[in-house]
Amino acid sequence: MEREDFRMKENKLSRRSFLKVGAFASAAGMLAAAPAAANAAAPNAAKAAEEENGLLGVFGGKPKYVFLFIGDGMGTAQIQSARFYKGTVENNGAVVEGELSFTQFPEVGSVTTYDSTSFCPDSASTATSIATGHKTESGVINMCPWTRDVPYETIAEKLHAQKNYKVGVVSSVNIDHATPAAFYAHQKTRKNYYAIGKELAVSGFEYFAGGEFQKVNGDGTGPNNHEIAAQNGYNVVTRQADAAALKAGAGKTLIIAEALADGKAMNYAMDAAAGEWQLTDYVRKGIELLDNKKGFFLMTESGKIDWACHANDAAASIHDVLEMSNAVQAAVDFYNAHPNDTLILVTADHETGGMAIGYKTTNYDTFLTNLTHQKMSYAKFDSTYVKGYIANKTPFEAAMADVKANFGLTLPTDPDAASAGKLLLTDYEVENLRKAYERTLEVGAASQKEMSQQDYELYGTYIPFSMAICHTINHKSGMDHTTYAHTGAMVNIYALGVGAEKFRGVFDNTEIYHKLAELTGVQ
Repeated sequence: MEREDFRMKENKLSRRSFLKVGAFASAAGMLAAAPAAANAAAPNAAKAAEEENGLLGVFGGKPKYVFLFIGDGMGTAQIQSARFYKGTVENNGAVVEGELSFTQFPEVGSVTTYDSTSFCPDSASTATSIATGHKTESGVINMCPWTRDVPYETIAEKLHAQKNYKVGVVSSVNIDHATPAAFYAHQKTRKNYYAIGKELAVSGFEYFAGGEFQKVNGDGTGPNNHEIAAQNGYNVVTRQADAAALKAGAGKTLIIAEALADGKAMNYAMDAAAGEWQLTDYVRKGIELLDNKKGFFLMTESGKIDWACHANDAAASIHDVLEMSNAVQAAVDFYNAHPNDTLILVTADHETGGMAIGYKTTNYDTFLTNLTHQKMSYAKFDSTYVKGYIANKTPFEAAMADVKANFGLTLPTDPDAASAGKLLLTDYEVENLRKAYERTLEVGAASQKEMSQQDYELYGTYIPFSMAICHTINHKSGMDHTTYAHTGAMVNIYALGVGAEKFRGVFDNTEIYHKLAELTGVQ
């Protein structure tokens, strides 16, 4: 489909969707889709269309409220698998893919992600490119490559200092992880966690929310990151009820999620308990606390998309993409109230896992409904079940009863093997699971240098049994991955609002910063 037709298709979907993203989204999509010659021949008609929709002054204007969403590791396959998973089958058998809030935006572009050292970059360097417009080495945060002695000022810092915008940074992983840190910190290595936490405290930004600091106590000789933030005027909130009670005018705020999971990050969306705050809640609270007449900039990272894809957990990735879509919808709701002043961007820093929709043994078919059998992420399965298997030397058949309950994978010898709604394992799959289970009891997770090439290809550095389970249900669903690391694939960027048309086409990730700087007028 040609690009112009695609934008018109997206615009039609937007108009008939429940989102109702507003007249500007529709007008922007149609004007962008119209041939350039027609626009040149009828400038008065374009002006009249703007006036008719109450949009005069929007095009060419400056956004006062800027939302930047980064789906860490979220390539096109991660997005498309979530759309297929959310989709429906009509009575005639036709498959209708589901829409995400941002896939209905009127403008879309494609972004290159390489850094100074690799075609397969990391989050520190790619977030640096987005935040500052500069390339750097993998693992470096907002410092020049090679010598690492010149810091780069971020778009968030510039908007804060030059335009008096309030600034917020949200992440579903650790608040000092590479992507959120790239908007307020400047370090030779992303592993300087305690120093990154200290930079957070002196940033002056008005709102932070996410998972716990990774080295909250540093070397133990000084104040912890919570204390440093409090000393610099932050309300440090660690209980969800206290976060919910915060109101506009609360002052500088740092919220650490009360419910923490693997790596002291927030839970995967599919693991979150009823009523537990997820990414959407922190975005809504950020809007409440940041909203003001001068403007604000809110960067929100869905970091566990990346973590799920590192572990080749397709279901966990899909659920976190869907939750990110919900979080973007909170921004769209704000846009609907402020269409002449708001810009929303949704992109990724890089792709993770080499996710593919399609697998060898399913040929041209996919069965993503099989993923509905998965009730928890690999990480929660590890902490809830596998830890006990290792301690108790649980028999394989007993462990497989839990696998059946939580993933639907059923042994051929199981009494329910013939029942509907179960994913019956083949003898080959059972043997693979058994070998992985035996290695789990004997070795557990291991570093790459301690593994054979074959074992690493099978399990990465994760618990072998959990990886074998994820790979098995992925393959039965028609999904696969090429790596436990990042790839060099391009990623998409979706734009809605003031200046959205600048983000169409193909460009490098550094241009995201330059386009934002041009739109907002920072130097």
